[in-house]
Amino acid sequence: MTTKPKAKKFRIRRTDTGKPVNQAGSPQEAANSGPTADVASAREVSTEQEIAAIRKEGLTGRQLRMARRVAQKHGLAPTSDFDAVRLLRSQGIDPFQRTTALDLVTQNNGGTAAGKSTLPQTVPQSPQNLPTPELAPQESREREILEIQRDIARRRRRKLGLLMSRLAFFVLLPTFIVGYYYYNIASPMYETQSQFIIQKTEGQGSSSLGSLFAGTGFAASEDSIAVQSYLESRDSMIRLDQDMGFKQHFSAPSIDPIQRLTPGATNEEAYKLYKSRVQLGYDPTEGLIKMTVVAADPNVSLAYSETLLGYAEQRIDQLTQRLREDQMKDSRESYEQAELAMREAQLRVIELQELYNVISGDLEVTLLTTQITTLESELTQQRLNMLDLKANERPNPAKVQPIERKIANLESEISNLRRQLTEGRDGQESIARISSELAVAETDLSTRTLLLQQALQQLETARVEANRQVRYVSQSVSPVAPDEATYPRKFENTLLAFLIFSGIYLMISLTASVLRDQISS
Repeated sequence: MTTKPKAKKFRIRRTDTGKPVNQAGSPQEAANSGPTADVASAREVSTEQEIAAIRKEGLTGRQLRMARRVAQKHGLAPTSDFDAVRLLRSQGIDPFQRTTALDLVTQNNGGTAAGKSTLPQTVPQSPQNLPTPELAPQESREREILEIQRDIARRRRRKLGLLMSRLAFFVLLPTFIVGYYYYNIASPMYETQSQFIIQKTEGQGSSSLGSLFAGTGFAASEDSIAVQSYLESRDSMIRLDQDMGFKQHFSAPSIDPIQRLTPGATNEEAYKLYKSRVQLGYDPTEGLIKMTVVAADPNVSLAYSETLLGYAEQRIDQLTQRLREDQMKDSRESYEQAELAMREAQLRVIELQELYNVISGDLEVTLLTTQITTLESELTQQRLNMLDLKANERPNPAKVQPIERKIANLESEISNLRRQLTEGRDGQESIARISSELAVAETDLSTRTLLLQQALQQLETARVEANRQVRYVSQSVSPVAPDEATYPRKFENTLLAFLIFSGIYLMISLTASVLRDQISS
């Protein structure tokens, strides 16, 4: 193993002629260089070390100029600003003390005169108070640049440390608190999702434009918006609380204090929580209403969803009930009036039939006319027989008289029948009058019957139209109880909190920087 040689430090002193003498690296070279080479004393080396130590303190130019002025005031002759600091400190004076009167502390540090030696000797590492030659301007400028760079680096480190401390206090600490809450304190919440659409029945008689949008979301968009608004209203919250105990569920001690509803909370406080736990969205392109219900228990979340769907069906029935009732009301009243008028016409016909003992006027006229026709035929036959008998020169009276009596009776009966058709008999109305009254009553009855049929047809039409106005809730996605907690989303919420706090800090920092620049300018 090779050991590196240890070099010793020597300093060449100038001769009387002012020319420098070469430095000897070893006793043999020093002996060969001649007796004119003077080796620097230990005090001079110590002075350079002290000045080098002062340079490392990172004193500013202002402090160095102040030290030179104080040294000149005390009658010292420094060779440089750093030497002024060294001399003042050696005299026990603080060169940076801002006072007009300085207390001088005199110390007798006897210096050992540097003796000349013709032989090289080692330099002891003891403090000396000997002057040192000034550095070259280039070296001095490089040292000052180095000090400036070190000062800038220190300032940057200090600013970076302050920045990290502010970030830790204003961003990391709040983010840690939020993350601790979500990971260790926040109660798990379960979300139940469901989707449904409002549909209506359309018949074949609807218009082409109506049939185009029938069964789509455009056909019941107003109803869908109305149902959505109702489910998001205070009325639904109050009904849900009365039916399912909404306030009691979210006031349970198992829920963390931030999400817990205070016992005995007002409807307004419960409604604020209801709006955050029950979310509804309407998609006009598809006509779907998407509903999400969040609760601390999966079964409770499912029960809330089913109850709210029932509320939606009831509300949609109430929206069209008045329209359907108005349509049916007028048709039903018209039908009832027509039915009553028909019954009155029937009673009028029956009364006339009972009054005149006639079933039908046309039938009575037909009967009488038939009788008259029969009697006239028989009368004509008897008259022909009479003419045959009288055609004889000496007709037989025994045959003529019966025929004559028969002809007379036939003529009398025909007259009575004809008078019964026009005038009546035995104080009764004539058949013509009876027939006319019965015809009028029967015509009225026929008219009332026709009106009743039309009213019945209108009633059926109104019933069909009312059925077309019926709305019903069709569930495209039925609610299902979740088996895992949906909330809190720990990582996402913590990351979001970090981004929010970072944004707030950035905005405040930018605002403060702008204000600082404006004030300084």
